[in-house]
Amino acid sequence: MKIWRLAVLGLLAFSGLAPATTLLEAPLPATSAPPSASQAPIALLADLSSGQILFARDADKRFLPASMTKAMTALVAFDLIAAGKLDEQAVVKVSDDTARRWAGKGTTLNLQPGEAVKVGDLLMGTTTVSANDAAVALAEAAAGSTDSFVALMNARAQGLGMTGSHFATPNGFPDHGRTYVTANDLVRLATALIKQHPALYAHYFGKKAMVWRGAQLTSHDPFAGVLPGADGIKTGHSFEAGFNFLGAVDRGGRRLVVVIGGARTEPGRASAAKAMAEWGYSAWRSVSFLPMGTIVGEARVQGGNQRKVALIVPRAFTLAFPLDQIPKVSGKIVYQGPLKAPFEGGTPVGWLEVLIEGQPVHSLPLVVGETISPAGPIDRIINALLELVS
Repeated sequence: MKIWRLAVLGLLAFSGLAPATTLLEAPLPATSAPPSASQAPIALLADLSSGQILFARDADKRFLPASMTKAMTALVAFDLIAAGKLDEQAVVKVSDDTARRWAGKGTTLNLQPGEAVKVGDLLMGTTTVSANDAAVALAEAAAGSTDSFVALMNARAQGLGMTGSHFATPNGFPDHGRTYVTANDLVRLATALIKQHPALYAHYFGKKAMVWRGAQLTSHDPFAGVLPGADGIKTGHSFEAGFNFLGAVDRGGRRLVVVIGGARTEPGRASAAKAMAEWGYSAWRSVSFLPMGTIVGEARVQGGNQRKVALIVPRAFTLAFPLDQIPKVSGKIVYQGPLKAPFEGGTPVGWLEVLIEGQPVHSLPLVVGETISPAGPIDRIINALLELVS
């Protein structure tokens, strides 16, 4: 086993092992959080810039999201827009059934039977106002029916690794518990919204209000227009679910995501979310760790025109530390090897497990640094000879 060493605020050692682990591991002790976080039975603070969880309480416990469901509705709509299968400027007609069934049910745009509405307006009504009728009309416009759209939602959730979540509606209206999520899964959802669709995310989320039929309809987002750097994402509330919030803040390029689940009151939700976000910036410092493309080690290759390939990080990563600590950092490369050729440069193949003293392990993705072709006749002979002497 070959050991690679790099000094980063201490000793960082790398070694190739298997099997792999997942992102977003165990939380820091609950006592680390600000006192107001106690108002949320389920709470999580994630630093997306580093991949670390700064605080979590019951992060894998299933709970009812209510209108936070609409964040997944938006993600599926964003996917379809990016794929050219849904046009924001397209005008669609609201079905008679949708208009009548959702009239007066929770927050609505008061859509009328047969009304012509732009897809973009339905999407803004879903993300900003949390209109239940807008989410259903959007789903029907995007996929032909709510059932087909919900199938897309669950497929997307599965692809993101949201193993503790399931969706039964596009709007999160109470459905006897068939729709549920976990805080860790919501971080995965938020990450996809922010990183995979940055322009659409910036346009449709984080708005304090929208204008509809000449009137201004306001958002329930406790961050919008209040917390510096806040740009989303979605609230949720019902009698069964309590007051929930999936929030996001970006200050100086450092991105935090907050999840609040089951708060008893709207002020309690707002207080807990704001305190956790501010604590994430005030009590923690962010340090540059690995620039994009940094080679952290190499992996053995089987059946390729080269015997080894560099493993690199696909983007820049930082590390977050409590302000009063300068801990040692250690890590190891985790991959299932040897890697079998051929494969393209940039292919994900493993993880970098990072252990910061006093914190849980978290994992950063690793990709191969170059394309490896199948071994030719001469390559196979050379590789066989090298295997004999190695």
